[in-house]
Amino acid sequence: MKNSGIGGQAVIEGVMMKNGGKYAVAVRKPDGDIAVEVKTCKDESQRSDFLKLPIIRGVVSFIDSLTIGMGALTLASNYYVEGEEQSAFEQKLDKITKGRAEKIINGVTVFISVCFALVIFVLLPVLLSGLLAGVVKDQVLLAFFEGLIRVAIFVLYIVLISQVQDIKRLFMYHGAEHKAISCIENGKKLNVENARTSSREHKRCGTGFILNVMVISIIFFMVIRVDNMALKLLLRLLLIPVIAGISYEFLRFAGNHDSKIVNILSKPGMLMQRLTTREPEDDMLEVAIASIEAVFDWEAFVARYHGKAPKKNKDNSKKNEKRSEYTVKSSGAANVAADVAAASATAPAAETAEVPAPAAEAEKMAPADNKPLEIDISQFFDIKLPSAESDTSKKSKKKDRTESENTPAQAAADTGSYEDDAILAALDFMFEYNGKKTEIEISDDPEVCVTGPEEESKSDN
Repeated sequence: MKNSGIGGQAVIEGVMMKNGGKYAVAVRKPDGDIAVEVKTCKDESQRSDFLKLPIIRGVVSFIDSLTIGMGALTLASNYYVEGEEQSAFEQKLDKITKGRAEKIINGVTVFISVCFALVIFVLLPVLLSGLLAGVVKDQVLLAFFEGLIRVAIFVLYIVLISQVQDIKRLFMYHGAEHKAISCIENGKKLNVENARTSSREHKRCGTGFILNVMVISIIFFMVIRVDNMALKLLLRLLLIPVIAGISYEFLRFAGNHDSKIVNILSKPGMLMQRLTTREPEDDMLEVAIASIEAVFDWEAFVARYHGKAPKKNKDNSKKNEKRSEYTVKSSGAANVAADVAAASATAPAAETAEVPAPAAEAEKMAPADNKPLEIDISQFFDIKLPSAESDTSKKSKKKDRTESENTPAQAAADTGSYEDDAILAALDFMFEYNGKKTEIEISDDPEVCVTGPEEESKSDN
């Protein structure tokens, strides 16, 4: 299992995925469609050297996670409140704050949530453990019981909120997020079938992070002891960033290592994920996959996972490939744009050429009756065919070339032409586009197979 570097979070009827300086929020809308929004954020590499220091970077990452997570929740919830009118209070606040009412409300919500968490998971365990002070005299043991109470409260809290139907679905999307990431990190092709069989437990999960914070806090407070109750509470609050930073470092280390010791130490957090994740439905996996694909080239990652060179970007505007000029036959004129793109993507490479996307021009040429159509795709590409060489020169080059350099592109450069039969075989396949099957062929007529410079301007296509 290899670390992809992707982080995620479940949101209302969706999944947020973060990769570097981008994050995507994919949501299943009420009408059944998937909406994906991509946002930018500050990448760790853009931080100052001080903020990259161990433990400190953990605190910063924790704050960033809260900020991005809250923004992702807001984006997702907007799809389910569209059309609802603002309350009188919201309208008045929006007018006073000049359109910043939503940000202010979100900030207040986060503040209240943090205060609630501090009361439940910091103050309450200290007070409850204090009740044992008359029975347990050993301060180290008392700190240990305090930690156990804190963990018990956390588990009980998760069990209780998981009974709410909306939280159940949130936990299912949490499972979808884990399965999609586990799928690619185990070198599998990212699709619903593979994601369905992947694990919904992950070592870098935030559930494990919270549990680590609680366990590490037990160790800290067993060593650092004070008798004054006010000072004890203050100490626990002040040490939260330090403990969170250490927990982050452990999670970061565990995500990059797969030793037995690391797996054993990660086991409690992964077991806890059985409470915070549920088996997702297939449509939830589709949302998680859409979110990953918006910010991460999983095909290149999987290729590297198996020790293969990653495939070139499928975006025609970014490809740098050598293409010959061929006439493409489409059995469905409505799919001409897809046929041209598919045919051009399979041509062998010898020299680089900047290729514009041909889809728009191809669509203009599609006849209304949807009948087969021949298109000269040479007009879409600026290409120079390699010049022919003598047989002696070709033999000399082939002899000197090592086996590792004996590529189709080099062979094309040596011979001065492309092997039409090989390209015919490569293009003779069924191309699926918008649910329709379209057969792609290439003409074997030498007069139309390659368009010469003089004939190119005469082309009517």
